[in-house]
Amino acid sequence: MSNSMSRNWIQTAESVTAGHADKICDLIADDILDAILTEDRYARVSCEVMVTTGMVIVTGQITTKAYLDITGTVRETIRKVGYNDPTTGFDHNSCAVLVMLEEQSGDVALGVDRKGAGDQGVCVGYATDEGGKLPIDTHYMPIPAYLANRLMEKLSAVRAAGKLPYLYPDGKGQVSVRYKNNKPVGLDNVVLSAHHHANADLGQMRKDLRRLVINPVLKPTGLLNKETKVMINPVGAFSEGGPRADAGLTGRKITVDSYGPACGHGGSAFSGKDPTKPDRSGSYGARWAAKNVVAAGLAKRCAIEVSYVIGMPHPMSISVDTFGTGKLPDHKLADVVAAEFDLSPAGIIESLDLRRPIYADTAVFGHFGRPDKDFTWEALDKVADLKKHLPRARKGGK
Repeated sequence: MSNSMSRNWIQTAESVTAGHADKICDLIADDILDAILTEDRYARVSCEVMVTTGMVIVTGQITTKAYLDITGTVRETIRKVGYNDPTTGFDHNSCAVLVMLEEQSGDVALGVDRKGAGDQGVCVGYATDEGGKLPIDTHYMPIPAYLANRLMEKLSAVRAAGKLPYLYPDGKGQVSVRYKNNKPVGLDNVVLSAHHHANADLGQMRKDLRRLVINPVLKPTGLLNKETKVMINPVGAFSEGGPRADAGLTGRKITVDSYGPACGHGGSAFSGKDPTKPDRSGSYGARWAAKNVVAAGLAKRCAIEVSYVIGMPHPMSISVDTFGTGKLPDHKLADVVAAEFDLSPAGIIESLDLRRPIYADTAVFGHFGRPDKDFTWEALDKVADLKKHLPRARKGGK
């Protein structure tokens, strides 16, 4: 793991597919959220999901005017992910669905009604230009996290297209990038574990996954070379996966959802929460600000930390860490961020238009670094305003 003083190191990030036990929970929670927001933009949703062999439990607090068939939504999500075969120990038709929901606490609702934060919390946004010299666009993301997510996205697309019919929905990937003089110079190792039918030929599967998943994603980066160690299903068979092999819970892949180990994390999960919860809106707002700061040339790396208190309409604190790369001192950049971005929960919701059913698409393959028009927190719409704060060169070069 790197730090601001390191020059040579290896950094690793992981990702998972929608069929992973934890990720299917995130996706179910966000599908429920989207279904509610489709009918009720001002609903209050905090939904948690657990899965295990043959069972799904949905719980949390939801206050809404919408009518929703929760059980039907759960089954449709499971079918969409690809669990439609009873032999996997988990499928959309036969699994039990237990729903235990309550309304949002009146005490919490009172604070939110006053445009206050729906919870306390610390939110972190991050951006880096480390991928700027690569032949691909990494969208101001740390390269290991970006590539790990793209690897899982490709694995899922190959399975969904039926190109490798022996694949099941679960999958995990890991990418380790070697840095020299703080610049990415190669991939040290790549790990891909794919869930498969019990009768799949492991040798053929490894060749197929190298050809259809690893090479198309990683060769264009220029970082995959003959020294890169590539491990595909390194333990051998992976015929038992998903909820049959592991219990899953919402919110257990928060580092996968964010930036990998490249920066700190506030500790709160995103999925299943409506945007009045700063866990979600605050994290999106902080990413929006950090990405624009880097794109404007005010820093090469930028982490923005924002803290909130339940019921309070404005952040309690905004801090900036540019890891020694800032064109202004970090405390002055924090003032710039506070002036140029309304990072109150209500301000972020309005600026980024967050009361929309857009969240199922965020649940898998990372909430950041994806050029989707609905991911409004990825917009570079503040760059021109931020460039006004760049220090002017002194006359005579002094």
